Amino acid sequence: MKIELNGEHQRERAILVGCGQKQKEWEIRATVSELEQLTETAGAETIHTVFQFRDRYDAKWLVGKGKATEIADLAETDDIDLVIFDQELSPAQIFHLEAVFPCKVIDRTQLILDIFARRAQTKEGRLQVELAQLQYMLPRLTGKGKEMSRLGGGIGTRGPGEKKLETDRRHIRNQISDLKKHLEDVKKHRRLHQERRSKQSLYQIALVGYTNAGKSTLLNKLTGADVLAENQLFATLDPTTRSLELPSGKEVLITDTVGFIRNLPHHLIAAFRSTLEQVREANLLLHVVDMSHPEMTAQINAVEQVLTDLGAGHLPTLMIYNKKDLSHLHEVEKNIQDRIQITAKNDRDIVYLKEKIESHMQRDDVRAQIELPVARGEWIAELYRAGEVLHVTSEEEYMRMQVRMSKLAFEQLSRDLKSVVFENQV
Repeated sequence: MKIELNGEHQRERAILVGCGQKQKEWEIRATVSELEQLTETAGAETIHTVFQFRDRYDAKWLVGKGKATEIADLAETDDIDLVIFDQELSPAQIFHLEAVFPCKVIDRTQLILDIFARRAQTKEGRLQVELAQLQYMLPRLTGKGKEMSRLGGGIGTRGPGEKKLETDRRHIRNQISDLKKHLEDVKKHRRLHQERRSKQSLYQIALVGYTNAGKSTLLNKLTGADVLAENQLFATLDPTTRSLELPSGKEVLITDTVGFIRNLPHHLIAAFRSTLEQVREANLLLHVVDMSHPEMTAQINAVEQVLTDLGAGHLPTLMIYNKKDLSHLHEVEKNIQDRIQITAKNDRDIVYLKEKIESHMQRDDVRAQIELPVARGEWIAELYRAGEVLHVTSEEEYMRMQVRMSKLAFEQLSRDLKSVVFENQV
């Protein structure tokens, strides 16, 4: 970011570059359009957008030497601060491009890392972003590029001077090792919380979806949380878990996870894996889709790919087509059982969604008759909390209860209530 003498901030001026095969032009233009949103989120201003269609990427220049020179001239003429490539650049490509460009050169990965660094609030989030940045930086410490000696700030600025190159490499490797140890400690701490929740038989729901699909808004409306919800990519990064009361009075846990994006940098997936593992522990995924977005189908595919990569592609999923008030599509797979349309800010839609969640949960419910001593009041209360009590008959010393509850809760209670008679499971 530029800083003027009067202390006011001036946005960095950027050229965006997309490159690929001509037959994939629509896809390339769509991802560059998304790159422009990312650039805006990072605080820069897009001045020019340049496309180069070619059958193969140039090993040295990505776009070819002639096109690179043309972009460099444009950057010189229009006082450009940085050129952002939509494809991830190799160390060799960065080296050659920096040799002719009069400004910084970064790629999509580095831009996303920069946004994550700005948005991470928790200690774990900051550790994860720092780890991803260092893993990205290490193979790119060539010691030759102009960026190595630039001490100024701004988007994508990397590391100190060339003279300390070998020291920097050792230092970064040590930092990576330390960060991984810290994150492993955090992971163990979270695992303890996860085990405690499992013992409490709490049903767990995870909100997943493309960035800016409306997950945080939905969490706020469902639970009364105060999670930041803005019309920007990656407005929130740190996962938030809240208790959600369903129409029957049953309580579940719902977690808002980091938004996904096409070509999400593998460094970020690796660094955030411990956080994203919460998705794999969920009993139900709520896949939130922005049905007003022109690239809706591509966004759905991107999210499903990330879920598959995380080992969560098999989990029960309720598709929630959000922002129906902004969409021209009024019949998006309306009659499919696991798909609904809502506007997250509409109270009636939220009530409907809660009913739909509860209905989805009940598919795998277990019905059983449980006989408890009247003196075990704490377990009677637990049955009311963990499930739905359908019928009760009382005798002098015993109470017989017909209950319906999730399979998870039933299995947990079966282990814990050793002295209790579980009669025929219905």
